[in-house]
Amino acid sequence: MLRRAFIQEEGHGRMEPEMRDLRDALDERDVPTELFTAKRLERRQLPLARDTLVAGYVPTVLGALKQLGIEPPPTNDYPRCLEPFLHRRMWTSTVRRLTESLLELSSPPVFAKPVGRRKRFTGHVFRTADDLLLLERASMNTQLICSEAVRWLSEYRVFVVRGTIVGIRHYAGDASVRVHEDTVGEAVRLLESSGEATAGYGVDFGVLATGETALVEWNDGFSLGAYGLERGHYADLTVARWCELTGVTAATPHAS
Repeated sequence: MLRRAFIQEEGHGRMEPEMRDLRDALDERDVPTELFTAKRLERRQLPLARDTLVAGYVPTVLGALKQLGIEPPPTNDYPRCLEPFLHRRMWTSTVRRLTESLLELSSPPVFAKPVGRRKRFTGHVFRTADDLLLLERASMNTQLICSEAVRWLSEYRVFVVRGTIVGIRHYAGDASVRVHEDTVGEAVRLLESSGEATAGYGVDFGVLATGETALVEWNDGFSLGAYGLERGHYADLTVARWCELTGVTAATPHAS
């Protein structure tokens, strides 16, 4: 059972909208909450416990898990069971190989992003050698995930708590171009049956220029952008994932 929650703030009560919604939702459920800054966590000034939620930015939550002696969960941006939903070719590479490719004038555009959470640059479509400036902070040996460059008409985040879709929120492109919800539902069922799902997560889908509904990427639920998801559902998702990571039974009241 969740006993209390630490919610990250920037200082003087400033916080991300997700953190404000989470605090308000937990207050409504009579779960005691306390705001904290990243500096307090780094200085080990928080009385952490497995039954005490820590919510905030990714490095913050991972830092709290480390203090609790819990290994960080592996990243799984493109679950194997969802490969049929990619609708584009993907491969692994390195900054060195990408650089060599871009220096060949006939090379087609490539989307690339670093593997793992410690990203030296954000995902980007590399078209010409001019784009190499984005790689200045990255080692030549940095591992990359690459894909064919595609055009997304719209993108949505699908929020899932214990196998149930609790919301679909638009975040990029033309909001009038909707994902095919049957396709999304099939993908979530595959995730659940494959064992690759977590208790709470967001999986991003979009509509390609071809009209196909395709997987953008999977996102772990412990530090997730809400894009306007109803705060009760966001709290359910965040608490479910924290309790799964810490081995605590999630027994807080749920959103109606």
